[in-house]
Amino acid sequence: MIKKIGIAILIGILSTYVILLSCNKVIKKAAENRTYWSVENIPKNRVGLVLGTSNRLVGGGPNPYYTNRIKATLELYKAGKIDYVLVSGDNSTQYYNEPTVFKKDLVKGGIPSEKIFLDYAGFRTLDSMVRAKFIFGLDSVTIISQKFHNERAIYIAEQKGLFAIGYNAEDLSIKHGLKVQIREYFARVKVFIDLALNTQPKFFGDKIEIK
Repeated sequence: MIKKIGIAILIGILSTYVILLSCNKVIKKAAENRTYWSVENIPKNRVGLVLGTSNRLVGGGPNPYYTNRIKATLELYKAGKIDYVLVSGDNSTQYYNEPTVFKKDLVKGGIPSEKIFLDYAGFRTLDSMVRAKFIFGLDSVTIISQKFHNERAIYIAEQKGLFAIGYNAEDLSIKHGLKVQIREYFARVKVFIDLALNTQPKFFGDKIEIK
């Protein structure tokens, strides 16, 4: 009996490992040659879509993922590689508003307020991609986040009929970003579950033209 339980556990672990690796491989392949580190090499897009995250860590310190996405967005805009910025993030309560915080720092960095549009219903990456296509009317976009996030976003966008490339914000070292990297493997599995179930964004709403 114990032996059978041990075999079942081993099969479960191996199956999970295979699923994680397979989903990761498909997403990385789809995003191959579509993310960029250099502002000089990345093609121009009219709109850059920066994916939201909290500006503070749980302990209260500055979140480097946030800081680096702000920096990357400013680099693209100042280099003339995007004309507008769409900030897509979580605004689930009156006390938590990612898009507004992003806009404040982007304006402080030199991007005119009228060039920044806010998507308050970007609760998940899937929501952000679908809403960019169907609410904001985009056919192509430059996604701004860390490379691992850009890859997943590009794959989702492609499945939803939105052509996307990614500009990679600086990432954290494995030592400091290990928890996020591990979580990303499971997020990639969730992508395929959502696609299989045809999961839709939490909100749609009226169309908004970026101009």
